[in-house]
Amino acid sequence: MQRREFIQKSGLSGLALTILPNVTFANSQEMEYGILELMGKVDIELYGEGINLRQEAHDAFLEMKKAAYSNGIDIKIVSSYRSFERQAAIWERKYLKYAEEDGMEPLEAIDKIIEYSTIPGTSRHHWGTDIDVIDGYPKVEGDVLAPGKFESGGPFENFKKWMDENSEKFDFHLVYTDIEKRRGFKYEPWHYSYAPLSIPMLTEFRSKNLMQILEKEEFEGSSHFTTGFIKNYVRDNILDVNTSLL
Repeated sequence: MQRREFIQKSGLSGLALTILPNVTFANSQEMEYGILELMGKVDIELYGEGINLRQEAHDAFLEMKKAAYSNGIDIKIVSSYRSFERQAAIWERKYLKYAEEDGMEPLEAIDKIIEYSTIPGTSRHHWGTDIDVIDGYPKVEGDVLAPGKFESGGPFENFKKWMDENSEKFDFHLVYTDIEKRRGFKYEPWHYSYAPLSIPMLTEFRSKNLMQILEKEEFEGSSHFTTGFIKNYVRDNILDVNTSLL
């Protein structure tokens, strides 16, 4: 399939794909966050060079970073805000690799992608509240966002210990935990969310008819989404997160 035109359009041009008759979007004064904003389809004001978070999250991050410095930790952001287009590009790159280069069946490729990557429009990174972080001091080869690097003996062992003991003091909570029987995305010891903002955003996001919204999107692999798949994705990947973020 060649469905690249959709992801090159602006958020407003994709509006026709997401408007549903039973959903009220950003014009209601009672709503703090509109669906296009939550899906990364409109520009939001971001703060900090190399930080790119909403102001409240940005300020809290700097306080946390300052505190970590005093303990020999240099919190470095690997990824923060992502637009819909950026997430779609990540998704399509992985889909084409798995489906075309590696010869996986479409549903097999999709299942492989959602071990760690979100469907475009559903990423918490669209909100300007979430960060992937490491310790900037150790010299690390290869992929820095690998769970083993945060375990005992790994280069980020001390960093992870510090974050476990201190991140929630600054309202940053681990999103995808290693709690037994948690479903959805695999354990990500690097992914933290600024709870005071992301909790109401998730509440607003989950109030939408996400099944209908996702069924209207078009990008590589999306034609293989079924109602059952989307239902399970919402339950497992969007909602089965750290309970402190619900």
